[in-house]
Amino acid sequence: MSANTLSPEMLHPDHAQHPDHGGEDNALFGFWVYLMTDCILFASLFATYAVMRHNYAGGPTGKDLFDLRYVFIETMFLLFSSFSNGFAMLSMHRRSRSATLKWLLLTALLGLGFVGMEVREFTHLVMEGNGPDRSGFLSAFFGLVGTHGTHVSIGLIWMGVMMWQLYFKGVTPAITSRLLRLSLFWHFLDIIWIVVFTVVYLMGVL
Repeated sequence: MSANTLSPEMLHPDHAQHPDHGGEDNALFGFWVYLMTDCILFASLFATYAVMRHNYAGGPTGKDLFDLRYVFIETMFLLFSSFSNGFAMLSMHRRSRSATLKWLLLTALLGLGFVGMEVREFTHLVMEGNGPDRSGFLSAFFGLVGTHGTHVSIGLIWMGVMMWQLYFKGVTPAITSRLLRLSLFWHFLDIIWIVVFTVVYLMGVL
């Protein structure tokens, strides 16, 4: 039998076993492109904050508003959620559905704690008359921190969907690829928050 009469599956058995491998690679590449565009978005917000951080319009400064102990606890929620997400990925590679679900649930609970604390902080500021319309500084603050919080909320919705799929379908190649992209997104948000914590909160109280 000549090579011309061989089917593509016989010539490329690995491809026959994983027909969507190229599609998953493209999806991962596309997701990296998305993360780069998100970097541009946050860079723009950081630049805006850097310009507006001293425009208090006679209102409160960061030193007047920020409680570092509170924000530190909030930060720990997100940092530990990154660790638990890492353990979820290790469990996924071991093809342990139950362990992956448990670690993802812990990650989601920690993420919810982070979002809840941020909502409480924003609510307190607005109730005290320090909303985004109070000054340029507060507009930039709400824009930057709020955008990050929105991303975390979207990540939590995505995580909930993936937990549902994982529970009913198991550790399939498609779900593995999606969980990998979710993990990249979550760690990306963790890195962004570390910069937010340093630039906005730490430098804001100096």
